[in-house]
Amino acid sequence: MVPFFITFLAGCSTLIGFLFVYLKNDSTKILVSSLAFAGGVMFFISLFDLIPSSFSEICTTYYIIPAFLFCSLFLVIGLIFSMMIDKYLPDNSYHDQKLYRVGMISMIAIMLHNIPEGIATFLTSNHDLKLGITLAIALALHNIPEGISVAVPIYYSTDNRKKAFFYTLISGMSEFLGAIIAAIFLVGFSNSMFMGCLYAIIAGIMMHISVYELLPSSFRYHHSFRTILFFLIGAVFMFFSSLLLH
Repeated sequence: MVPFFITFLAGCSTLIGFLFVYLKNDSTKILVSSLAFAGGVMFFISLFDLIPSSFSEICTTYYIIPAFLFCSLFLVIGLIFSMMIDKYLPDNSYHDQKLYRVGMISMIAIMLHNIPEGIATFLTSNHDLKLGITLAIALALHNIPEGISVAVPIYYSTDNRKKAFFYTLISGMSEFLGAIIAAIFLVGFSNSMFMGCLYAIIAGIMMHISVYELLPSSFRYHHSFRTILFFLIGAVFMFFSSLLLH
């Protein structure tokens, strides 16, 4: 039950993004800071937690050089997978005259991202609780700006907070759906080699999201110093979180 609970909480964090519809001032700065902070968190967790964990798990089955090659291969697979999602999903950038459509597209895109994230969080927590908690924290922080990207355009296009809350909830709960899928179909395949490959794939996806989605989205609003500052704050926050958990 603990992996389900951890995944559920990570998904619920999307709703924190809904709270930003109540803020009237400096909404652009809030969005810039949230995107950059999540980018720093995801970059750190990929580089200093997931990749070392992947290599360590694969080393239980193979020697160092084959383990390194497997880790690198599945890292690249994760990068390519995330790039393919970017290529075939519509752009989520803000256009004031089409805010409602943007919110709906954001919701669909986030649901497609969150289902594999839920699978990863559940399987990771089931295999290694500490790493699962670390991953859930990273995803939870990443989910906050995702919630903003759904709630804010839906609210400002409809002036309806209930509708904004409902669509944000749907996008967040897709992560819990991923946990259910993992529990029913995938938990029997969970071994050291499988988890090592999964960690590398997740790391590749997270690095791509951080470097090619979150950071460019933050820089787009022309607050470069704020973007860099909150990216570093996110990385430092995750560093101290990892120290506490380990």
